Amino acid sequence: MQTMTLQQLASVIDAQVVGDGELTITGVATLASATSGQIAFLANEKYRAQLETTQASAVIVAPNVELPEGIAALVTKNPYAGFAKVAQQLDTTPVSASGIDEAAKVADSASIGENVSIGAFAIISDNAELGDNVQIGAGCYIGPGVKIGANTKLWQQVVIYHNCVIGNNCLLHSGAVIGADGFGWANEHGKWIKIPQLGRVVIHDRVEIGANTTVDRGALDDTIISSGCIIDNQCQIAHNVFIDEDTAIAGCTVLAGSCRIGKRCLIGGATAINGHIEICDDVQISGFSMVIKAITEPGVYASGIPAAPHREWRRNGARYRQLDDLFQRVKKIEKKLSE
Repeated sequence: MQTMTLQQLASVIDAQVVGDGELTITGVATLASATSGQIAFLANEKYRAQLETTQASAVIVAPNVELPEGIAALVTKNPYAGFAKVAQQLDTTPVSASGIDEAAKVADSASIGENVSIGAFAIISDNAELGDNVQIGAGCYIGPGVKIGANTKLWQQVVIYHNCVIGNNCLLHSGAVIGADGFGWANEHGKWIKIPQLGRVVIHDRVEIGANTTVDRGALDDTIISSGCIIDNQCQIAHNVFIDEDTAIAGCTVLAGSCRIGKRCLIGGATAINGHIEICDDVQISGFSMVIKAITEPGVYASGIPAAPHREWRRNGARYRQLDDLFQRVKKIEKKLSE
């Protein structure tokens, strides 16, 4: 169990301490579920009433929040970010591997840094390079020539194909596949001819890849995911995609080949983005959107159809099919009026 004093946590998040700075904190929790020894946070006004009844030993709050009598607090401008940093300090998530398991297979030509851990039945292929403090979970496959930077952690059964590059301080969850072939084919007389996919996947520093997400290698150039990106579970990143820094992509999203995503974009779940288009910096796309042309201005975009009562949805669907006929009728009326 990790333990820190309130004052130690305050120094981590640059917060003001209210109450006993020597109070020992053992974990994090919500306002509703916290017990003695835990710290909770208030970042949303709709939960303010829970501040009066919480059993937490301390809370993280904004400067304008009035505290109940007797409760300790860390006061900071961004309580949610503060909570995230505190949670990191008190994190009890286990390592994905400890030491090099005797059942792991490590090629003689592989380069292994200091304090590397490799789980049972993992395979480290020829000329692979693992930086210091890398953790490779059980059953992972690291292909020939792969480079993995320091402090990166792979959970169980991650597959990284040949020559791909993973940066420092990355986290790849179980089932992620990095560097499979992109969907590249030519057609001749109705028959498909495979185009060898000769590029790599290059993932920069501080990137997190969710469970069962796939990132395809480039056809000739590389598929690139820039530093600070976070990609959720079950996403598909096609060949030659470029994702710029600090972009977040929610689950089940599909990025088609050669699209380019800017910095700090937020892409909602189950979004589909067409190939060979560019999305500029600071774009937010709502879930279930279909993006078929470039976005050149920052802002919020959406195209999904919200759920509706079934009868209403059927009615609207029928009217949608009549839209072209209605347009033609209005066009004829306008023409007559203009005459």
